Amino acid sequence: MERVRGAGAVLAVLVVLGAPPAAGEELSGVFEWMRKAECDFINGTERVRYVERHIYNREQQLHFDSDVGVYVGDTPFGESWARYWNSNPAELEYRRTLVDSYCRYDYKIVTPFGVERRVPPSVSISLVPSSSQPGPGRLLCSGMDFYPAPVQVRWFQDGQELPEHVVATDVVPNGDWSYQVLVLLEIPPRRGVTYSCQVEHVSLEHPLSRHWEMPPDTVRSKILVGVGGFVLGLVFLALGLGFYLWEKSS
Repeated sequence: MERVRGAGAVLAVLVVLGAPPAAGEELSGVFEWMRKAECDFINGTERVRYVERHIYNREQQLHFDSDVGVYVGDTPFGESWARYWNSNPAELEYRRTLVDSYCRYDYKIVTPFGVERRVPPSVSISLVPSSSQPGPGRLLCSGMDFYPAPVQVRWFQDGQELPEHVVATDVVPNGDWSYQVLVLLEIPPRRGVTYSCQVEHVSLEHPLSRHWEMPPDTVRSKILVGVGGFVLGLVFLALGLGFYLWEKSS
């Protein structure tokens, strides 16, 4: 079942003043009245619901629900307004038609870039330092610039899923019709182990995986190479000295 919600709002701010304020003076009072319109879509436009909310100073006073067909008061003040608007047949008829003239009409407009739009995530793994735990750091999987928002990110160690020791941020909007999510693996990585971050998203035909392994210890490698070269040099020196002594004695 596909469920999509659209919303629009009209905001009115009323400033009550005894007189125009002089420079530097504070306003005596600011009051906010907001009308918020919502469209709920289930399975495309198979079922559409229009809800209009009237909010005063963050408190909902009354609302209109197309499934109910009339205004409903949420406070004593809102009930008086609901009775007033419900007594007007033309007003009620207009609100009831908004399911088609507003919601279904706008659905056709926003569908190409809102409902049908698919943008795959950009996935990367990075080693980040840990401020609270000793060791080489922690692995962070970044899923960036994807759309729509629902996404699943999982960590694996040598092919085995790690359902625990995983901390994820909320899916965060970027403000440009894309989203991002960060998922941290809390256990420190170990050498010789392959870690994988797997991302599942509606834009992907198959899960997208990124792999990470601890790089070799370059200092230890250089020491081992140096010791190996020294030993190999001693072997060649011994062979050369033995060959020289044998030639000399013969």
